[in-house]
Amino acid sequence: MPDLDTEAPNTCLKDVVSRAVAQYLEDMGNTPPDNLHERILREVEAPLIATVMNHTAGNQSRAAAILGMTRSTLRNRIRRYGL
Repeated sequence: MPDLDTEAPNTCLKDVVSRAVAQYLEDMGNTPPDNLHERILREVEAPLIATVMNHTAGNQSRAAAILGMTRSTLRNRIRRYGL
């Protein structure tokens, strides 16, 4: 997946994701995984949570509110991704 930090500042996230998924599928050729949705969500969710946690200086309650999830769910995801 492309690094969002290297993309032009006015590039939409949906465009970045669309290009990344298209490239991923092209790289996989005729054997893309059956669980592509889950794999893409995992790749996006970990840096999303890490960035929001950094933005909130580690305040899980505030990060959970920004992400639209419960604090409990956020804690579970932090453990899942080893953040």
